[in-house]
Amino acid sequence: MTLKKSETKPSSSTTVAKFDDGSIQINFTIPYNVVEEKRREAIKEIGETLEVAGFRKGKAPLDKVEAAVNESSVLEKTLSKILPPLLGETIQKHNLKLAIYPKFTLIKANKEEDWQIRADTCEIPEVKLGDYKQSLSLRQKQSLATLARGKKDQIWTPGSKKEDKPLSKEEKEQIAIKTLLETTNLTIPKILIEEEVNGRLSRLLEKIEKLGLSLDAYLASTGKKAEDLRSDYEKQAKEAIALELTLNKVAEEENVKVEEKEINEIIKVSSADRQLAEEIGEPQKRKVVESVLKRRKALDILTSLA
Repeated sequence: MTLKKSETKPSSSTTVAKFDDGSIQINFTIPYNVVEEKRREAIKEIGETLEVAGFRKGKAPLDKVEAAVNESSVLEKTLSKILPPLLGETIQKHNLKLAIYPKFTLIKANKEEDWQIRADTCEIPEVKLGDYKQSLSLRQKQSLATLARGKKDQIWTPGSKKEDKPLSKEEKEQIAIKTLLETTNLTIPKILIEEEVNGRLSRLLEKIEKLGLSLDAYLASTGKKAEDLRSDYEKQAKEAIALELTLNKVAEEENVKVEEKEINEIIKVSSADRQLAEEIGEPQKRKVVESVLKRRKALDILTSLA
């Protein structure tokens, strides 16, 4: 673990700790006078759209606004004014390449004392590719040799088929993926796996609710415990993240390109779903589509070698 301390502002200090698996912990210490200043700004902004009895909309005094709103809303608004600038400065100063947006935890928030906030995140894992082309070539030669021995030892009988069934594209893809991951050196931060697992569990719960089932009923139908489900998802998440990052690296190594017309074709296909088409049409979502297509092309390259 490495530890660095810096002043992101004359009044606020930041400590950055990096761990061996790529996880990062950022600790912010924010002077109470800064917190109070941002708190007043937050209350003022909330008051601009708040209706308080006895006052016109947006015209109530700050003390009346503060008394009328939930403290959690004020806290959330206050932190939204403090954390993004500090985080941005920290990322720039330490040249961090974050894989996910940090999870913030309020460690200390006593009145008249400096606040302490922790941010847990991770950097994009480094992918070290092995000689996947040689490994795929060797595996292909071994398969051909095995096939040849099988043909030599085979005794033909009337009615039996002479030809051997070639591998399907799906089978070749699985061979390519297995070989690629076996020859790649990659450490995935625990927090990144947890993020993926939580996302998958959230989507599962949505599906279960739409079916009118409870989680307990679903688990009973599958014969699994909650711990088993999470364990399965952790394994799936780790494999999915490893494959995505590794294919991204292969696409980079192979200088894979995606043309605008290819992205437009995906958007055209999705046009039946208006909401989906609009989302994919956004600049950031187009980047996502481009990345998916690059990974697809990278996998096709690997499959051709299997």
